[in-house]
Amino acid sequence: MSKPQLSFYNLAWRWHFYAGLFVAPFMILLAVTGIIYLFKPQLDPLLYRPLMVVEAGHHQHSADSLLHTVQAAYPRGHVSQYLPPVAAERSAQFVVNDSGRELNVFIDPYSGNLLGEQDATYNLQAVARALHGELMIGTLGDRLVELAAGWGIVLVVSGLYLWWPRGKASAGVLWPRLNARGRLLWRDLHAVSGFWGAALLLFMLLSGMTWTGFWGKQYADLWNRFPVAMWNDVPQSDQQARALNSATRQTVPWAMENTPMPQSGAHAEHMQHGAMAEAPAAPQVSLQQVQDLATTRSVEPGYSITLPTGASGVFTIAVFADDPRNDATLHIDQYTGQV
Repeated sequence: MSKPQLSFYNLAWRWHFYAGLFVAPFMILLAVTGIIYLFKPQLDPLLYRPLMVVEAGHHQHSADSLLHTVQAAYPRGHVSQYLPPVAAERSAQFVVNDSGRELNVFIDPYSGNLLGEQDATYNLQAVARALHGELMIGTLGDRLVELAAGWGIVLVVSGLYLWWPRGKASAGVLWPRLNARGRLLWRDLHAVSGFWGAALLLFMLLSGMTWTGFWGKQYADLWNRFPVAMWNDVPQSDQQARALNSATRQTVPWAMENTPMPQSGAHAEHMQHGAMAEAPAAPQVSLQQVQDLATTRSVEPGYSITLPTGASGVFTIAVFADDPRNDATLHIDQYTGQV
């Protein structure tokens, strides 16, 4: 006795159902954490006002003066990044690695007084970002999020197939039958809202895949195949720009993550081997000069300056602007100031 054949419609329904069971918890988590991260500029000053908001004055201390103050307060710490004030009434911020902890240290740019510190790993925004990107469990979490995004695409495509009208009526297809009751009403609400939101959801899923560890890495690698002339006469290191990013902090955009980090050319040829490559940075270009360069280049406020990590390292200016066309990543030779 032959088994009854399973129709493609029923098969699509099963795929849609199981995909929904798997994807729904991830979608809720990603939506909540994404909203928190999206409104970072508005939430941070509200939550951490004593650290981030200052009374505007007439004269700001130089970036180097602020750096020396922070270094004096954390003599065993290593300052890795500087974030200039984004507005007249905002504090300056340094990222300090001290005794195994990464700290956000805030300082009044007018008085030069330290305002306090914040754990850079366990504040609201850092936790939201870590959950959003890798569920706070590293590479495994990243792969799970990537898998959920892939099944989210299956969910949308199978849902559109199930929604596809097989009759001439528009009710229940383009708009819900609000006079219906029970299961039919809920079916209409689900199908119609799913149809109208499908394009946006697909865009969110596909664009989000570009940030993932496997699929996104391949896409970014293809994106970053610049013409050879882009790198003429620029010494390169073995380190990629992704080293500037972490689970809780995004410094350079995903499109730059797979690009090789340049080296400070004046000393790069002498720093290729042995202990010399690990020599500490000794910049001849001041932090204030780098900040002035960002101003000269019209880099949008909100940028960060990552300090060189060794004798052949570079300063990196990076910003994620509200308008993606204003995003910027600049690498500056620590000896010559050349971009």
